Amino acid sequence: MLAPIVDGPDFTRTGLNLADGSLGAEVTSVTDEFFAPRARLLNPEPARFYPDRFDDHGKWMDGWETRRRRTVGHDFCVIRLAMPGLLSGVDFDTSFFTGNFPPAAALEACWSPQGEPGEAAEWVEILPAQVLGGNQHHFHAIAAAGPWTHLRLHIYPDGGMARLRVYGRPHCDWSQVDTSQPVDLLALAHGGDQVAWSDAHYGEPRKLLRPGRGVNMGDGWETRRRREPGNDWCILQLGRPGDISSVTVDTAHFKGNFPARCSIQAAHVERATRPSLIAQSQFWPVLLAEQPLTADAIHDFVVDVALGPITHVRFNIIPDGGVSRLRLWGTPRP
Repeated sequence: MLAPIVDGPDFTRTGLNLADGSLGAEVTSVTDEFFAPRARLLNPEPARFYPDRFDDHGKWMDGWETRRRRTVGHDFCVIRLAMPGLLSGVDFDTSFFTGNFPPAAALEACWSPQGEPGEAAEWVEILPAQVLGGNQHHFHAIAAAGPWTHLRLHIYPDGGMARLRVYGRPHCDWSQVDTSQPVDLLALAHGGDQVAWSDAHYGEPRKLLRPGRGVNMGDGWETRRRREPGNDWCILQLGRPGDISSVTVDTAHFKGNFPARCSIQAAHVERATRPSLIAQSQFWPVLLAEQPLTADAIHDFVVDVALGPITHVRFNIIPDGGVSRLRLWGTPRP
């Protein structure tokens, strides 16, 4: 599997960071952000340190940092997750905060799909106060999975945190999805996810499922240059079984490294392990026959085979390269 930012528990490898600012997560309110603004807390990139960088408020720090509290109480912030989710674990990352980190932090969560939680919101403690140290990652499992839409991060009593990463899987309320038109059944917001892949040297396949178009060449699935026979592939799970009517393959920003061709195999699989899916997928029926691809372009393909409702696809890129987004448009089944 693709290595996480730092070696951590299994949830850091299998879960999606639902507090990723590039996916749309946002810190909507803070008690204070004097030394370092809230937005840096949700930056998906590793924290950085510049020894000689200062600004008008003091030392420039890559994270969220409050001023030294001279009154009773503590600081906190409210985070709207990128999408509603079932949570599995958290990483309180205090990288480069050595004399200004909070001694402890805790998490609360609430369900507020209609908007920002108000005064009457019901907050549930999902992680009691945990001791923090400086310049390190603090991983904790979360038992109260949810689903949740918002988090409240408490730091005691003040200080700075480089990153907050909250791992889990998106929760889709299908009763609220308009299915009168084709739906992207692979979208992260609809519960799509990666299962396995041949290579992910430059970017994991989960990036194929992100919303919108890729922002640069790093925002997609890209393999190393293949020096042996064969081709690269990834196995993806739909958020819900469905009948596929069309496919979109977007090679945005991939200009000298896009695959020459692609194809898709598919199947309805009810129970399977990752190793068995890898073995079986070689023999799945073809959903989309080999199609040529071009650089930095959106490719729309009509699916003219009837496989019935499917749950998984094997996306083959031939022989290697990078793809920004993959969409499977269709009708969800119960």
